[in-house]
Amino acid sequence: MVTETITAMDPSGLKAIGAGIAVGLTGLASALAERDIGSAAIGAMAENESLFGKGLILTVIPETIVIFGLVVALLIK
Repeated sequence: MVTETITAMDPSGLKAIGAGIAVGLTGLASALAERDIGSAAIGAMAENESLFGKGLILTVIPETIVIFGLVVALLIK
């Protein structure tokens, strides 16, 4: 009974759920990483202003994870 229901489901709904999970979880992971990196970068820049460029680059790096999640979501759809 359950297997018949699962196989009879429309796969486009499951694809949408998978795409949403891909983007949502990568966004959450990126936000958590950026929070820690950003606070450390602000602390470093408070002591030495010449670290602004490095802090900015290190803060932007976690955003690539979201881009990968978006690419996966587009490939799923």
